[in-house]
Amino acid sequence: MKSAYLFRVGFGVAGLLGATLGLTGCLGSPTYGTDKTAIEQLADDVGSAVSIAGKEPANKGTKYNPRPELVMPPSVAQATLVAPQQSLASKENPEWVEAPEQTRERLVAEADANADNPNYRSPLLAGYGTAGTMTETQKWQAFREARKLQKGAYLDQRRLLSDPPTEYRKTEETELADLGEPELKKQKRRKKEAKAAQQSNSSWWMPFQ
Repeated sequence: MKSAYLFRVGFGVAGLLGATLGLTGCLGSPTYGTDKTAIEQLADDVGSAVSIAGKEPANKGTKYNPRPELVMPPSVAQATLVAPQQSLASKENPEWVEAPEQTRERLVAEADANADNPNYRSPLLAGYGTAGTMTETQKWQAFREARKLQKGAYLDQRRLLSDPPTEYRKTEETELADLGEPELKKQKRRKKEAKAAQQSNSSWWMPFQ
């Protein structure tokens, strides 16, 4: 009976010593860049959670100075202030570029307004024949331009941005005069190379490869 009592007392003392050592380790733990250890931060968090009073603001002791008044120019200078420059990016500017859609809408409205005027000719039909069709002269001109494009008449100049520069189209005279290897010599060379390749591959171990 006495031994059991001593065992319980010793076990309790050992538990208290273990808890004390654990708390000592927590109190002496690193702060990880803060001013509190892990156990202190835990105690503060638990105290803040169960606290009834409100938390004081962080800027409670901060003093704010009143802002100074705006510095205004003298009354004479206010009367002679320079007017702001008018923006040039507006439709009232005579040099304002009209959008293609706006131009077409304006011309269509103008054509509708002059529908009963036999002397009116719409700019949309400028250079064309009756009802907007091409005249015979324009047809022949378009045909000649298409033929020139087919024959390469404009190889010495760039007509479009997608065309390569003219310097890339020039060929050296030596390359134009070079006719290359004659066909007969080329045929003999190929036969000789094929025969040499066949002889190099004709070994006794070829069937076993």
